[in-house]
Amino acid sequence: MKILVRATNWVGDAIMALPALRAARSRFPEAEIAIVARPYVADIYRDQQICNRLITYDPSVVHVGFSGRERLAAELRALKFDVALLLQNAFDAAWLAWRARIPERIAYARDGRSLLLTKPVPVPKAGEIPAHEKFYYLELLRRVGWIKSLPEANFISLTVPEERRRNAEHFLCHAGMRRGVLRIAIGAGASYGSAKCWPPTRFAELANRLQSQTDADVVLFGPAAESAVSNAITAEMCRPPIDLTGKTAIAELPALLSQCHLFIGNDSGAMHVAAAVGLPVVAVFGPTDPQGTAPVTPRCNIVQEKPYCSPCFLRRCPTDHRCMTKITPEMVEAAAKTWLFKIEAQRA
Repeated sequence: MKILVRATNWVGDAIMALPALRAARSRFPEAEIAIVARPYVADIYRDQQICNRLITYDPSVVHVGFSGRERLAAELRALKFDVALLLQNAFDAAWLAWRARIPERIAYARDGRSLLLTKPVPVPKAGEIPAHEKFYYLELLRRVGWIKSLPEANFISLTVPEERRRNAEHFLCHAGMRRGVLRIAIGAGASYGSAKCWPPTRFAELANRLQSQTDADVVLFGPAAESAVSNAITAEMCRPPIDLTGKTAIAELPALLSQCHLFIGNDSGAMHVAAAVGLPVVAVFGPTDPQGTAPVTPRCNIVQEKPYCSPCFLRRCPTDHRCMTKITPEMVEAAAKTWLFKIEAQRA
C-alpha cells in the first residue's frame, strides 16, 4: 500500500503531529509512506523514521500559482498512491489529493472540502477529546480505525543524529560560544504574529539578570525577519549574546538547540523543537492557550498572565498587549531558576 500524508504547514504543528505520524507508521509498517510538506517542515521530519519519502511543496518558488500546484498534482498522480491522509486543514490539501487521483482521501470535514474527500471525518466538538493539539491529529486516525484509542504522549521527541550534534557543536564554538559553560537559548520571535511576542526589552533584562548570577552564554535564534527583535535585545544586554538570527536554517535548529542547556522563548516553533530535543523550556504565553499548544514535555514551565481578553488568538494586539506586558522579567527568571539549579547540579 502507498500512503500519502499531507503535513501541517507550521513547525510547531508539525512537532505536535508527530505522535499521529508515528502511529500511522506503526499501523502500516510495510506500507510505502510519503509526506508532502513545506521545505522547512520536511527538514524537521528528516531522520525521524516516519516515512519512506519526503516530497517538498514550495508554493512560493517551485510550485507557485495554479500551474505550480498542477505540476505537483501531476507528480503525485504518477506515483499512484492508494490513500491520502490530510493532516493540514486547508481546502488546498484536499484539492491536491483529488487532482492526484488518489482513490481514498481521508481528512477532517472542514474548510468546504468535504466533496473532495472519500472519507470526510467530523471535526471533534469541544470536550470530545483532550484539548491539546496532539490529540486533534491522533483523533483523525482513531475515527478512521487506524488506532483503537488515543495514546497519552507525555513527551514528543525529535531524533538528532550524532554527526549533526557534532557539527552543531563545532558551529556554535566557531560562532563564539565557550565549551563547558551554561548555554541559554532564547527564541524571542514567533512567526504567527507580534501578539505572541514578549517585548525585547524584557528578554534583555532577563538575560542580564541570569548572566549576573551565572557564567552563561546566551544565544539568540530566529529567522532573518526577526533581526530587529534580536538587535533590540543585543543593544540592552550588558554582555553581547551570540546572535544567530538569520544565520541558520530550520533544518539545523534541532541539532543546534540540542547543544544548549535551557530554552526561554515565546509560544513558537522553536519552543516545540527545543522541547522535542530534550531541553528544559520556559515558555512565555500571551494570546494563545497552553492547554492546546504547550510543548509536550515534562520539562517545561509556563509563564502566563491571563487578563479578561486572553486567550484571544489574534496575530496582533488591537489594544495594549497587556497579556504580555504584565509578565515581568522577575517572573520568567523565577521559572528559569527552577531548571538552572537542576542543570548546574547535573553538570557539577
